Amino acid sequence: MKLPLGGDPVYQTADALGNIQVIDQRKHRILRFDSLFEQSKIDRRRPYLPVHEYNRAMLLPVAFREPRHATVLGLGGGVLVSALHHLLPECGLHAVELRREVVIVARQFFDMPKADNIRITIADARVALSDMTDASTDLILTDLYNAERMSPFPNQPNFLDQCDRVLSARGWLAINYHRPPDFASPLFQHMRRLFTSVQMFKSKTNNYVVYASRQDVEPLAEKDPGLAVLEEQLPIDWQRLMNRVQRIF
Repeated sequence: MKLPLGGDPVYQTADALGNIQVIDQRKHRILRFDSLFEQSKIDRRRPYLPVHEYNRAMLLPVAFREPRHATVLGLGGGVLVSALHHLLPECGLHAVELRREVVIVARQFFDMPKADNIRITIADARVALSDMTDASTDLILTDLYNAERMSPFPNQPNFLDQCDRVLSARGWLAINYHRPPDFASPLFQHMRRLFTSVQMFKSKTNNYVVYASRQDVEPLAEKDPGLAVLEEQLPIDWQRLMNRVQRIF
């Protein structure tokens, strides 16, 4: 998402991959790199509450099955880690981030929680995923971006193979894409072979969240009582978001 004009600089640092900036804009705090695109955005009063609609939509698999362990590929400001820990404090969380400075910024400026069941690995996602044990996680949330574009790794068959290997028997994969997915492409046909159900959510900012599940599921009804319970725990408008999920395969 592009960064609106204005805002007050809070912090800036840099590493070999470029700049890392923290901006305050009214009630929000924003993380960005070397572009006008927002990498992460939180409400400073409730830092566990994702602001970007696509981040909220990435949490929807929790409505189908409560994970005992979740993996986040691409930490950013730690928005997904904070939301999951707030919603499911007993869930084991493993986040993978390439840049050490990004982890430091997430902890110091975005109130990312520290807990015994939260583990952060500073590594390339390809290496970290290949090092994971078979069937060791129930949920993989993938948000791998640099300053300008999506990482090529989630668009490779090997990524899907590794996710298939490390997910549990009823596991879920959610991937944030910045362009419309081509579901007729070899990549998504491979996804169709590996997973039982594939669904998609399109955000108002034209992000596309693709969900791949090992179980055959349909989007939950808008008035599903479980969504109302989740809304009480983490108010992100679960019912409205679920109503916009469409079945692909």
